[in-house]
Formats: sequence, C-alpha cells, structure tokens
Amino acid sequence: MTLREKTAQLVGVWVGASDEGGEVAPHQHEMEEPPDLGTLLPYGLGQLTRPFGTAPVDPALGALSLLRSQQRIAAANRFGIPALAHEECLAGFAAWGATAYPVPLSWGATFDPSLVRRMAATIGRDMRAVGVHQGLAPVLDVVRDARWGRVEETIGEDPYLVGTVGTAYVQGLESAGIVATLKHFAGYSASRAGRNLAPVGMGPRERADVILPPFEMAVLEGRPRSVMHAYTDTDGLPSAADEALLTGLLRDTWGFTGTLVADYFGVAFLKTLHGVAEDWSDAAALALAAGVDVELPTVKTFGQPLLDAVESGALPEALIDRALHRVLVQKAQLGLLDADWSPVPAVLADTDLGEPEKLRGLVDLDRAENRRLAAQLAEQAVVLLRNDGLLPLRHPARIALIGPNGDEPTAVLGCYAFPVHVGGQHPETPLGIELPTLHEALTAEFGTEPVTVRGVTVDGDSTDGVAEAVRAAREADVVVLALGDRAGLFGRGTSGEGCDAQSLELPGRQRQLLEAVLDTGTPVVVTLLAGRPYALGRAVGEAAAIVQCFFPGEAGTQAVAGVLSGRVNPSGRLPVSVPVHPGVQPSTYLAARLGQAGEVSSSDPTPAFGFGHGLSYSEFTWSGLQVEVAETGTDGEFRCAFELHNTGARSGSEIVQLYLHDPVASVVQPVQRLVGYRRIPLDTGAGCRVEIRLPADLASFTGRAGHRIVEPGALELRISASSTDIRFAVPLRLTGPVRPVDHTRRLHPVVTVGAADGS
Repeated sequence: MTLREKTAQLVGVWVGASDEGGEVAPHQHEMEEPPDLGTLLPYGLGQLTRPFGTAPVDPALGALSLLRSQQRIAAANRFGIPALAHEECLAGFAAWGATAYPVPLSWGATFDPSLVRRMAATIGRDMRAVGVHQGLAPVLDVVRDARWGRVEETIGEDPYLVGTVGTAYVQGLESAGIVATLKHFAGYSASRAGRNLAPVGMGPRERADVILPPFEMAVLEGRPRSVMHAYTDTDGLPSAADEALLTGLLRDTWGFTGTLVADYFGVAFLKTLHGVAEDWSDAAALALAAGVDVELPTVKTFGQPLLDAVESGALPEALIDRALHRVLVQKAQLGLLDADWSPVPAVLADTDLGEPEKLRGLVDLDRAENRRLAAQLAEQAVVLLRNDGLLPLRHPARIALIGPNGDEPTAVLGCYAFPVHVGGQHPETPLGIELPTLHEALTAEFGTEPVTVRGVTVDGDSTDGVAEAVRAAREADVVVLALGDRAGLFGRGTSGEGCDAQSLELPGRQRQLLEAVLDTGTPVVVTLLAGRPYALGRAVGEAAAIVQCFFPGEAGTQAVAGVLSGRVNPSGRLPVSVPVHPGVQPSTYLAARLGQAGEVSSSDPTPAFGFGHGLSYSEFTWSGLQVEVAETGTDGEFRCAFELHNTGARSGSEIVQLYLHDPVASVVQPVQRLVGYRRIPLDTGAGCRVEIRLPADLASFTGRAGHRIVEPGALELRISASSTDIRFAVPLRLTGPVRPVDHTRRLHPVVTVGAADGS
C-alpha cells in the first residue's frame, strides 16, 4: 500500500453532517468542508461515521443507503476494502425507530449485570442486522462530581459497580459481533467543578484506584475490540497524547490488541483546546505516537497533515504501519477482507433492492421482545427512596399529577436517545417509538385520569402556574409530583453532554413548586425523571414517598406507574448518592475520613440517601452470621456465610452489598468501598444461605511507591443493604508480608446462594 492508502484506513468520514444548525458533537461547527469523496475514496476509507445516527432515516432505507455506500467504497479502491461503520449505542441503537432503553445510570441502579448483558446483546443484534460494525459504548467513567452533565451516561460513583455492569455490556455487545468501544479513557469524569472538558487535577493514586479499575476489568474480562481516548488532560497531559496511558498501560500491561479511536475531534483538540500542538501535523503526530489509531468522526489531522508529518521526517512511517495493522486485523475479524464479502445486511437479504420505497417499514428496531426487555430494565431500575406507608397506592379516587415532567413524552430519555440527540433538530419528524407520558401511564394503571397541571417548566423562571398546581393538590387525595430534568446537548437541556450544573439544586423553579405542594398537606409522592441526583430539600422529611428514576427509557413511565400501584415491587438501588445540600460538591460515598462530616468543617457532605440505598415492598431478615475464616495471609481468602429470608407479604429482591473497611493503611483509604454484590430474588416466606469467599486481592490498593499491594493488618467486611445500612460488620485480619499484585489479581468475591439451613 502507498502511504496515502495507509493513512486513508486511519480516518472516518461523516457523510451528511453539517456545520449548519445545531451541533451533534462538540465543536462540530469547526469541521472543515465535507471531504471530496471522489478524491478520497480511490485510496480507501477506514470508517463511516453514524450512517443511521446523523439524521432520521427509515431503518430499511438506511441499510440500503449504507449498502450502496459500501459498494462504492470497495469499488473505488484497488484492494476492494470496505469501511467499518460505527454508531452510538449508549442507551440503545441511536437510530430512528430503535428501542430507547434506560440510560447507563439506570443500569447501575439495577445491580444486575446479567440483565444488562442481555440488553447489550439485543442492541448489538439490531445494529449488526442493518450493517453496523462498531458501537461507541459503554461509558466507564466513574462519577466524581454529580454536577457534570454526563452523569446520566455513567453507571455510577463506584468503580466496582461501573466495572461489573460495564463489562457485562461489553460481553453482550461483542457476543452479537459488534465491536464494543470503552470510553472515555481516562479521567473525563473527574474534571474540575464538573465542567465538561475542564482540566483534571487528580493524582496518580486516585487515577489508579478509582478511575482505571473499570477499564481494567472490562479489558481483561470483556475483551472489547476498541477503546476511545478521553477529551481531558490530567495534570497537564491530554489523554490523546499520553503514550504511557494509551500504549504503556492499555497495551503493554493489560494486553489490549484492538483499535484505539479518537473521541470526536479529539486529535484536533490537541491544537485548539489543549495547546500542546503547533499545527495539525503536530497534533496528528502526537496522537499517533501515543497510540491513537483512527481519527473520528471525519478526516482532519490524519489526512494531509499526517502525510506531511511523515514526509518531513517528524514521524516515522512505522507508526503508520502499526496503526494500519490494527485496523486491518479488525476488518479481517469482521469479515470485511474476505473474498466473498457482501455489503448486503441481514435485513435486506432476499428483498428487491430495486424499489427502495417498498422497503420502507420493512425493518423493526423496536420489536416486542426489545420492549419487554426495556420494561424489565426500567422496572428493576426504579429506586424507592422514601415511603411512609402510602405506597403502594390503594386506588385513590383523585390523583393530581403536577410538575413539568408529568405530560412530557421525552422526559424518560437521555441526551443520546435518538429522539433527543438527533430528533430534536428535526421537529417535523415523528418520534419513531411509543413514549407514553406519565399522565397516560397513570391513567392506564389506575383506570382513572389524573388532573394534570404543569406548575412550572423544567428550567424556566416563571412561577405563574404554581397557584393552579396548589389548587389541584388541595382537591386531590394524593399528588404525584413529577420533577427532574430535560435531556439535551451543550446547554440545550439540564442534563446531558455539555449541560453541567452549578449546583445540585433542582433546575428552574421546581423547588418552589415542591414546597408549595408540600404546604397543602395533601400526601405527595415525589417522582424524579432525571439524569443526576438532586438535593430534595423538605421532601426528604415531608414527602409521603420519593421515587427516583434516572431516564428510564421508553417503558419508564409504565414502570413508575407500576411501582406506585404495587404491580411492580421496587428493587433498584442508588448508583449515586443523593445529597442533602445542593452545594456540597464534589461528594461521593467513596471518601476518606476527612472527606466526610467532622468537627474540622462546618460543611457537611453526609447524603440524604447513600449509595446503594433503596426500599422494597418486601421485608428481608438477615441472620445467622457464621465466620469460617477470619484470618488469612495476604495471598489467602476469607470465608463467611449468613441467612437471608423474605418475611414480607410478597415476592421481592434484596441486593446484598459487600464493603471493605481498612482502618489503618500506609496511604489514606476510603472509609469503605464496594468489593462485591449479589441481587437475590426470593418468594414470600422463602430463605437462602449466602456464602461469601473474599480473596485478599480485593484489599489491594496503590501504595506509596505507586505499585498495587496487599498489606497485612486489620480489615472489616461490611455485609450491607447499602453503604449506610450495615447488617454485619465482620472483623478480619491479613497476615504475612506485603504482597505486590498486578492486573492478574482476583477481581471478584465468590457469592454463592444456596438452600437455607434446615430448609
């Protein structure tokens, strides 16, 4: 291959993207003119960017368009190599008419990796069926500051939860033949003050023990075939130019062999935002040398500027060959280099491609099985934060549905759901999927139509509608108060990419509406459809119930209605803490002693509801703790067991959570951190024996010398219902020498559920 043919395989092209109107991606308006495909394609093409996720298109017609593009690309270059097509799939395939699943923060709330794995496999099959090869998910960023707009895209504030659920997503997507892409590697969520793309000031120990473990687990256990670098710089070093991170750690240590792709315009940002590159050639050389293989979304620096860098001697051609080898190996794995390769996707097989309009409606990306799975995820993700006994509702005669999210179809969607991400720029186009409002869901659930009053908008300043809301509340038996967010991009919403918050106060005038409705004395069920946790003020102590949902997807309102009626027994748990005060940030449960409340500061970060919290309509008893091995070497394993019984009047699920407390260590440790969990469904009256084997490796941390170690000394295993609800505190002790460990260490406890003693 010529040098130009080689570099052509290292770029994507975004056909149909425009610098006019709203932005789909950051700094999209800075894109160069659309590339001249007639000039580019004879040399080949690495990737096609978002053929379905750029504008609304019928899925069958989109598949046909992609087929024809691939035929043109393969025919134009002398090797007959087609492009790899990638798409977003953060909360479902980001295509018109595709199922909108709950956002990743809701995946975390389920504490159910197996269900997330099933969802990802289903998403992958839909993508593969229409000719897509790569999905830009999952997001493995750990929440460090809930003001960050992209909290909704994350799985939570704990690295073990993020790692296990994210790895399950990778396994599901890859099982369908889709290349999973881990992002954003690494540290994006730790930006200062929660501002998008802001510098990251964390130290190497926080990076090693909080930010990197989810990526490490996903690489080792999920076997993804792609990773995307982060936009941010850490201590002055941009991720896109960090060779120690992208090559030294990811490839040389962890053994990753796939492709490393740029976040959109991320290579160019080395010049425009980070100021570490003098020109486009310099930016391309820095990124390629660090380990970036493919520039996305469209050719900018890896085109002529990269050629110039090689021809000037600033960059050795061997680095081009290194990236090219990775790209071509991946294309070979996908069958794109096979002699009998065909661009015809599965959904168009045995169809007449000569009459495109007859294909319209042929492909269903929101099948009944998808919708059932979306409903199951949504139901498991609903978190009941508070309940004074009002819930489940016993067929109230008069329901007042008040609040800005009560009658809004898209209130259940995050910013990467197609109707929000792209559809918002095409208001003339139907949503493409059924999105019942909470008004419609409550009407169907209870058989009576609630009186619905908006009161205020999500983020407006007007309170003119509050008086009407108060009247409706006074005349009702119960109020369902629907508050929360509106997803959007770059300031067009209150949650989503580029929609960062200055505090965790409810947006707009929602707090005033909340207080006015509470003042009526009518029982209030606060229901949140949001992308991040918010301080709820008086509701924490005065609301009859609080139901937290993190953008639960197309089946979300039915899930909420089911929880309110009792048809669904809530089992979700908080993947992020809910604060008492809106301004105490950043604050997560994963804090050291001085990060928690104390006499040294008048600022109290104690949460209103802690990580892992969630109520049920069932009652569970934990009893009969037995500690079999409480002392072991630094290479050993602890063992204990207890019994769990459902003593309530209905079937339900308890989530057993394992936290490790290290009271004395050579470096400061979090007071506790999650090291394991297990979702356990039990019928009413049923019980089980839960056996725990905890390897000493789970006590490892990054020591003073910067290496991961297991230290001898005292530990405490906290077997808990949440980070704030410890059921058993088990004293443990590690003996022997300090033991170095690496990425080959054990990453999980073994939690076995068996028959209860005597049953």
